[in-house]
Amino acid sequence: MKRKIITAILAFSIVATVNISCSDDFVERDPVYSISSDNYFNSEEDYNYALIAAYDILQSTYVNVILGEIASDNTLSGGESANDVIGWQQVDEMTHTPVNSNLRDVWNWMFAGVNRSAYILEFKDKTDFEGRAQIVAEARFLHAYYNFELLKWFGGIPLKGDERFALGDETTIPRASKDDVYASIISDLEMAIADLAVTAPQVGRVTKGAAQALLGKVYLYKGDYALAASMLDNVITSGQYALTQGDEYLNLFEQSGENGTESVFEVQYTDVEGAGFECLQCSEGNVAVGFSGPRNYSGPMFTSGFSFNVPTQEAASIYEDGDMRKEVTILDMEAWGNQTGATYGPGYKDTGYFNRKYIPRERSDEAAGDLNLTNPNNYRAIRYSDVLLMAAEAYSRTGNASQALEYVNEVRRRAFGDENHDLAGAGDALTSAILLERRRELLGEGHRFFDLVRTGQAASNIPGFTANKNELFPIPIEEIQFSGGLWEQNPNY
Repeated sequence: MKRKIITAILAFSIVATVNISCSDDFVERDPVYSISSDNYFNSEEDYNYALIAAYDILQSTYVNVILGEIASDNTLSGGESANDVIGWQQVDEMTHTPVNSNLRDVWNWMFAGVNRSAYILEFKDKTDFEGRAQIVAEARFLHAYYNFELLKWFGGIPLKGDERFALGDETTIPRASKDDVYASIISDLEMAIADLAVTAPQVGRVTKGAAQALLGKVYLYKGDYALAASMLDNVITSGQYALTQGDEYLNLFEQSGENGTESVFEVQYTDVEGAGFECLQCSEGNVAVGFSGPRNYSGPMFTSGFSFNVPTQEAASIYEDGDMRKEVTILDMEAWGNQTGATYGPGYKDTGYFNRKYIPRERSDEAAGDLNLTNPNNYRAIRYSDVLLMAAEAYSRTGNASQALEYVNEVRRRAFGDENHDLAGAGDALTSAILLERRRELLGEGHRFFDLVRTGQAASNIPGFTANKNELFPIPIEEIQFSGGLWEQNPNY
């Protein structure tokens, strides 16, 4: 069984003040057990448990990944019917409104992550011990990570620095500007980088390279390309990461490929704890995997799922002959059936293709609960190839074509196993070629929609996309109402 940093039971118990009473008629019990800031953060163990809580909610980012793909031109919603997870169907067709429970999940769960990490930051100086700086730095990374997700999805959000949000803040704290949110994220990451270890103290925890990679990505999204290139170069020249090659690359998204040399930051999952639909964010398994599997599958290697997030015909056709990335990314059920005799039941919007990177695979007897909700596949949130391609784009946009070509061709040489498919050129043509490489390399990993938006290409590539509206998702209607009119809705929703 994989060793994990995750434990939901501890996580929940640490996040908020807990009062336990076992009486229906309010008979007083002494003492009443409680955890609060007054009697917590008094030891290294307390800080470690709080950090586990901050990491734990990363597992809910499965919805960011699958919905980010569905929103793009890479995949279709799929499912059983047009009424199967209606919120996802709406996002696929760009008909979503502020009344969408799945978008509300993104908002709620990412703010839960902000608050959990802020809990540590709020009391970062309460107790001193060796290793505290590392824990605080990891909390800063997570604080930045969750805020960046919120910024990507919703634009400007309320900010409260190193403090947790409290009931009533929604009526007094306005939405910050995008620039202010960027500044907060950048500040968190700069402080994190200063104190993070180069090598993680435990598998799955944040490293200096992960924070540098995320900061480089933030600069890229912000349009500060010179800063992005410089920061990403720190990761590339660190000697800590390398692309996997050959058969090892073909198995990159198998469990054997987790937390390897190409992993800059991975969200850790396990399938040994049960889960249910009543609390999907509680699952220790990768929920997106089961949702992306072929319906009623019978055959080797894989298992059945709910047939959501199906790649489009156009997305499956973007790979050149000899490009190994197609085999890694696309499961062509017709070809697979001819090869192995496998069968499946086509679902809604079926294309015959499935996302092979994150698809349910045959597992050990240790798996528990609903197997569609407890898949152990880690999410490769930041891969080294992503870092190389972000750096290539940043260098291309600043006019350094030679450095851009060096990085993008490193990725292509891995994909083809030779140097005969290297790119050449400069200027806008090179930048466009690099963006296409990003799509080929990262298809199925949740980045495409945001790449299209930040590069101004969404309206021309995503069916139903409305410019000056769909670049952002709507703030959930409940949040607008709770703010008492303080928060304005995103434009044209």
